[in-house]
Amino acid sequence: MKTINVGLLGCGTVGTGVAKILIENRDLIFSRVGAFLNLKYVADVDLKTNRGIQFDDGVFISDAFKVVDDPDVDIIIEMIGGDGVAKDLILKAIYNRKPIVTANKALLAVHGNAIFRAAMEHDVDLAFEACVGGCMPIIKSLRESLAGNHIKSMAGILNGTCNYILSRSTNDGSSFKDVLKEAQEKGFAEADPTLDVEGIDTAHKLAILTSLAYGMEINFNDIYIEGISNITPLDIELAGQFGYRIKLLAITKNAGDAVEARVHPTMIPFSNPLSGVSGVLNAVTISGDAIGDMMLYGYGAGMMPTASAVVGDVIDLARNLLSGSTGRVPLLAYQMENIKRIPVLSMENIREHYYFRFSVLDQPGVLSKISGILGDYGISLKSVHQKGRKMFGAVPIVMLTHLAKEADVQNALTDISNLDVVSARPVLIRIENESEED
Repeated sequence: MKTINVGLLGCGTVGTGVAKILIENRDLIFSRVGAFLNLKYVADVDLKTNRGIQFDDGVFISDAFKVVDDPDVDIIIEMIGGDGVAKDLILKAIYNRKPIVTANKALLAVHGNAIFRAAMEHDVDLAFEACVGGCMPIIKSLRESLAGNHIKSMAGILNGTCNYILSRSTNDGSSFKDVLKEAQEKGFAEADPTLDVEGIDTAHKLAILTSLAYGMEINFNDIYIEGISNITPLDIELAGQFGYRIKLLAITKNAGDAVEARVHPTMIPFSNPLSGVSGVLNAVTISGDAIGDMMLYGYGAGMMPTASAVVGDVIDLARNLLSGSTGRVPLLAYQMENIKRIPVLSMENIREHYYFRFSVLDQPGVLSKISGILGDYGISLKSVHQKGRKMFGAVPIVMLTHLAKEADVQNALTDISNLDVVSARPVLIRIENESEED
């Protein structure tokens, strides 16, 4: 009876879920793989916390490098996170020719080019489904199911914390600060939520997706990133009045000799299926030349959904070991020699629809001054709305535009900010899924 030994590095929330599945579903996994996946080691610096699992003697240890160096360990699962010791352990596993499963999207987004190159050079499989979208099979879809498609674009809600905050604010008008505190109390947000709410976590995931979609080197540093901390209940309310919801979206589009890759709050119409994705759920829409449009939807975080994706990868690697088929699926969906440096289009050159909200003094001629500046920069208005409410002596004017260039928009808003009649920095939110002819 064949046994494949697994070494788990890191037994935090997701690591504990991985251990639970491997132990509790041992017979089910055997029936699907044809070999027992034996959890030979679980390494963690914290050996005292009760994980609710009874490990056999000698399984739970503190030395992760012992696991990686043990010749009897067949598959390594890295659940430590970060780009310190986790990177060292993954590279050591690669040099020891051990296949690896990781959920470490930050590490792959920043150091992935070097890590994947090392894995390819040493003929080692590296699986990373849980890096993006939790239990959604987005990595497998791009690497395998959609391998015959030219990917045109993708848009995704890839951070449950942000989606929870925006959903709660949409439903009851709660402020960002209040909902963030609630999310932290419920365990949906970290004590330091910066990576989530400022869009960095989403950008890590987008960097991986763009590489898989277009055959390009991972290029995290060139992705435009804007978080949700400045989104107000007022803008969420006004968006709803115009038929939109605000979501933090990861957006990428194939622009020919370049790609768009950006993360920012985005207004999408109610007809867009992403607008109905609420709470901590994630979703990704993909447009391909053969498939048209499709959407994946599910829990993007949490112990068991993410652990499910990790174990799915472990099973894939176990099957590869049994069949002796290392490298059957290219790590980044393209053969190594076909992965190119494709530039990310600068944000200034993006063309998009826009929502503007101006806080202005209630005086004659204000609207014409603002419209005049926008017109000077070639920005055409689709609609203008002046709301009756007063806030601190000012009234809000809301404008929706036709397609405009980001550089022109930013220059126009700078000039408008300098007007004496404008009492606060203008609010800008980009609008997706409008007709390009508008």
